[in-house]
Amino acid sequence: MQTKNVDVAVIGGGTAGLNARRSALAYTDSVVLIEGGIWGTTCARVGCMPSKLLIAAAESVHAIERAPGFGVHTENAPCIKGDEVMGRVLAERDRFVGFVLEGVDNIPPEQKIIGNARFLDNHTLDIGEPGELRIKAKRIVIATGSHTVIPASLAKFSTAIITNDDLFSMKELPQSVAVFGSGVIGLELTQALHRLGVDVRLFGRSGRIRPITDPKLRDYTEEALNEEYYVAPKDPVTSMEEDGDRVKITYTDRKGKEAVFHAQYLFAATGRRPSVENLGLENTDLELDSHGIPTVADRNTMQTSVPTIFIAGDASNQSAILHEATDQGRIAGANAGSYPEINHGLRRSNLSIVFSDPQIAMIGDSYGHLQKEYGKNGFSVGEVSFTGQGRARTMLRNKGMLRVYGDRKSSRFLGAEMFGPDAEHLGHLLAWAHQMELTVEKMLEMPFYHPTVEEGVRTALQDLQKKMKKDKDKEEDRRQEKAG
Repeated sequence: MQTKNVDVAVIGGGTAGLNARRSALAYTDSVVLIEGGIWGTTCARVGCMPSKLLIAAAESVHAIERAPGFGVHTENAPCIKGDEVMGRVLAERDRFVGFVLEGVDNIPPEQKIIGNARFLDNHTLDIGEPGELRIKAKRIVIATGSHTVIPASLAKFSTAIITNDDLFSMKELPQSVAVFGSGVIGLELTQALHRLGVDVRLFGRSGRIRPITDPKLRDYTEEALNEEYYVAPKDPVTSMEEDGDRVKITYTDRKGKEAVFHAQYLFAATGRRPSVENLGLENTDLELDSHGIPTVADRNTMQTSVPTIFIAGDASNQSAILHEATDQGRIAGANAGSYPEINHGLRRSNLSIVFSDPQIAMIGDSYGHLQKEYGKNGFSVGEVSFTGQGRARTMLRNKGMLRVYGDRKSSRFLGAEMFGPDAEHLGHLLAWAHQMELTVEKMLEMPFYHPTVEEGVRTALQDLQKKMKKDKDKEEDRRQEKAG
């Protein structure tokens, strides 16, 4: 048996793992990166980049279809050639993956190990077949990523089931798809496929548009999306059965009537689970949560309950977002390299974006979190509708709502949830303000150019400012009543 002794072993060659390795190397040259699957990142290969390529194609079709609203007409309807659409998606996807693989190729061979890792104890890993290679590591970073979860109700239709991994290997657009899951992946890809001429239905599992926690915004979003394609956040399916080369889905439509949909494919967008089940965690002293995932003792250090084991990226089950995986990998790798010296790394304000149309953005503390933190009436809410917003109307993109939250005692901006035009850009501005812990007053001192969509942010903040004053006055009246 071959045994290799190292200071730091990083398990996983994705975004978090690559960043963890790079950070650890600032402290020691004795670092190995272990990968049991395909080198490269989920984002570049089957995640954010190919999905945005598909969405870009769909947006081009939608722009043509929307043109008559400006008085611009075409003689013929758009001709969508599925093979060309997917050809560009796959070619550009491979280009993005190629950049990642170039970086992997530049890693010295002695620092790369191919094979599945399994813990034997807190410091020992078996690689590949038992007895093939053993790694003795002083510190270990778990960065094994995540994988798609396929519910049992779908798994029995094995020949029809696809995930984003399968979709982004197709050379032609599918004909009909039933999407299960109303989270980020489900929302983005259902709309994109619909606009590209694919017959789609979106069946949720959780009962809500998952990224959104604000009830008013959630209801508005569901209604708005249903104006374009079928969205049912609460599972309405009554039966599924094979019917030739299709799956026959019987469901209750939004009017309460029985409907039937024949799907060529069942797209599982029902969430992802950290890929830690085959790591031999039972052989360590790691504390695991109810799902068998190592708990993070401190999110600012990414240290687990075992001081010499760190975790990062999707494997940590904190936030499956690329910039979060990058930050977590950097923090975990740096602390694994510098151990026993442990430092707090930079954790940024929450920012997540769904590239639907209109887009969805979640900034800072969500409505749901604030309800738990402050109570139902412990914070103030301002809002703006984009229906009449000047710049949005000029672009025929005047659909959406922004809800902003503030601490009425300190006037600090707490967070926001949005469904509307340019949410990816407005979300960044609001996230920067949140990270700087600005008050609503300070935010309103910033410049707002006319006419821009950003003026909608100002309107929402002005509404929040009024609501905070009103809520404070009510609290003071109640206090005086009790005192009197």
